[in-house]
Amino acid sequence: MAARSRPEGTEPEPAAVRTKEYAAGTGWDIGQTAPDDAYRTLDAAGSGEPTGPVVHAHPGGYARQIVAKGGLITEGVKRDLDAAENTKD
Repeated sequence: MAARSRPEGTEPEPAAVRTKEYAAGTGWDIGQTAPDDAYRTLDAAGSGEPTGPVVHAHPGGYARQIVAKGGLITEGVKRDLDAAENTKD
């Protein structure tokens, strides 16, 4: 087998190593996966606005699911979760 030669004055190209992707982890921060379902009850007066705290099982009646267990926490999901924390029951 013949040895391969490189033209003089050229450097070998660095090996391209693909970065390994890891799961973001579980939690309620942006980029993580939701550890549980998150729902909020909708206003019974007919406005359709979410009311009350975040619950992790369907509260019955009309409710909106914010995120499903294992779903990605996006900026919008985080905004909805934070809005629920800032409401008074």
